Amino acid sequence: MNALFHVLDSATRTGHFVLVLLAIYLIVLVGRLLARVTGQPRVVGEVAAGLVVGPVVVGIGGHRLLDDLLPTDIFAAVRQLAHIGLVLFIMGAVREMRTGGAWATRRTLGWVTFGALVPPLAAGVGLAGWVLWRGDAALRGDASTASFILMIGVSLSITAIPVLARILSDRSLTYTRAGRLSMASAAVIDGIGWLLLSLAISLAAGNTSGCLDRGKSLLIGVAGALVLLRALRTRVASLLVGRVPWVAAVALAVVGLTASWLLQRWGLSEVIGALLVGAALPADEARAPWGQVIGRITRVGTALVPIFFVVTGVMVFAKQLGAMPWTATVLATVLGICAKLFGSYLGCRLGGESRLVGLQIGVLMNTRGLTELVVLQAGFTAGILTPEMFLALVVMALVATATTGPLYTLLDRRFSTSEEVGMDRSVAVRA
Repeated sequence: MNALFHVLDSATRTGHFVLVLLAIYLIVLVGRLLARVTGQPRVVGEVAAGLVVGPVVVGIGGHRLLDDLLPTDIFAAVRQLAHIGLVLFIMGAVREMRTGGAWATRRTLGWVTFGALVPPLAAGVGLAGWVLWRGDAALRGDASTASFILMIGVSLSITAIPVLARILSDRSLTYTRAGRLSMASAAVIDGIGWLLLSLAISLAAGNTSGCLDRGKSLLIGVAGALVLLRALRTRVASLLVGRVPWVAAVALAVVGLTASWLLQRWGLSEVIGALLVGAALPADEARAPWGQVIGRITRVGTALVPIFFVVTGVMVFAKQLGAMPWTATVLATVLGICAKLFGSYLGCRLGGESRLVGLQIGVLMNTRGLTELVVLQAGFTAGILTPEMFLALVVMALVATATTGPLYTLLDRRFSTSEEVGMDRSVAVRA
């Protein structure tokens, strides 16, 4: 009898899991349709749909209904599947970005990263200074001054790699100069941003050892990626990829997932693990048919990554938030967008890039997406951000991400006859 009950319970939970996945993909389709109608990238529609579902369900039946529809064990399983898709998708996107030969010098990448990071950090410090000057307890909270200033600075400097990679893929921009530079710069900023975030949380808790531990974890991750880089260029690896590509694909997927899990367990973002493994994958086709193997990984990741956008979005607004602080919201949005846009443009120009590439990267780097929301949730949970400040920065992230698609389309139309655009697109086509 107990065995029969166990079988029925397992079947019920499996059926519930499948129904949740079907519901998520239905939400994805609705979000993509709305994105198409409004001229937004598909991923923005997926994120927006996920953000709306939580409040709608809570509004209809309260948190109890949300818990019934998405119980803890089912949510954990779906979330795990979503993160698998994210890691595999990022691995493939980074590898694709590196194909096609040399495309940027260290000087260029350094200036682009500087422009996309330092001015937004400074703008965040300015926003924090304004909040401190006003002395509004609803915005300021009771966190230490240093942790509050650092948290706001990080919030305005983040670029969301998952959403950026998806936009580049959807718009066939992965192989373009702007696409490659923006993705590489975002990867560097993501690593720095997580270290600064851990420092802010450590300062709020009165203990800075956590930041040092995360720095060591990042160094270990880089060392592991270098070892993997050497291993994948051996004759054994080439034979494995050439003769049993499916085995090679599964093995690489396991390596990527393991690296991401370890770095997340050590306090960093799982995206960093996926970036490091993706950067270690061979970008040339001479040694072995790596493109076929990575293609299989990327297809699985592309199929699963919409689950990540929806599931992460569902939980953001499902909690009770404070009243909308309009002045802080407008100020955060204007500072966040302008600092990222003009800072990235300035960095590109100092790095020797054209005016068009500078504008393109400035627009692309404003993609905040769900990485920003995860960062804000971390600051909110640590008690650094008040509900009102959290809400203001969430709106900034959503508005900045929503402007990416229309602004890039506007640039595309404005420079459609430009020789620069023609050259950039020809590189993408040849790749």
